[in-house]
Amino acid sequence: MSLFDYQRSLFLRGDKGPCAVDRWVAVDYQQHSALAADGPEALRGLVAGLGEDFRYEGARVIADGDLVALHGTYHGFGPDPLVGFDVFRVDADGKLAEHWDALTPLVGNTVSGRSQTDGSTAVTETDRTDANRALVAEFAEKVLVGADHSVLTDYISTETYHQHNTDAADGLDGFGAAAARWADLGKNLVYKKVQRIIAEGEFVLTQSEGEFGVVVAYYDLFRVADGRIVEHWDVIASVPAELPHGNGLF
Repeated sequence: MSLFDYQRSLFLRGDKGPCAVDRWVAVDYQQHSALAADGPEALRGLVAGLGEDFRYEGARVIADGDLVALHGTYHGFGPDPLVGFDVFRVDADGKLAEHWDALTPLVGNTVSGRSQTDGSTAVTETDRTDANRALVAEFAEKVLVGADHSVLTDYISTETYHQHNTDAADGLDGFGAAAARWADLGKNLVYKKVQRIIAEGEFVLTQSEGEFGVVVAYYDLFRVADGRIVEHWDVIASVPAELPHGNGLF
């Protein structure tokens, strides 16, 4: 059973949801989500409040050591579907021991015409994991945190840059135009710290804290090909003032 199966079975109504918690979740489960407190019982309470129409649609999964990241869409969590990244830490017994997430509304019409989850899904270049991780880590520190945009083309392809951010068109020019519009609205892209980098093959996910008009969590997923970033998905989620636990969002 994969973590996609866990997501689906956890939220099924009836007996399967509780069984999924028993099978997958450690008794000392530590939560960073804004939706639930620590421990398996909090997940049971979350499941109990969901409607019959709830379902999870997985798009891609990335495994890196004891961390596994899922990218997909939740239907029935609220009035509108939500696109999300979920990151799990798996303990030595194969149980889910820790969880982080970020959610954003599903948008039907995007500037690029690409959805928030479509595009490449298969991990095919596992031999490139370390090189791709190093590339994105350097990009994150120099460009995202350091705001040195003069070196963008050292990291992002000038020929192919498929964009899944809802407000940006494909290519570097498309993202630059979106950033200018955001700045006019007082929503500058400010990355203060990269908290985690999760990589497998051509896919690299960064989890960062920063500001976008308000304090936010940035989840940016990049696909790398031939030493350059060629595709980007993201979720930008506001950091709530209060959480149902004392672990922080990161």
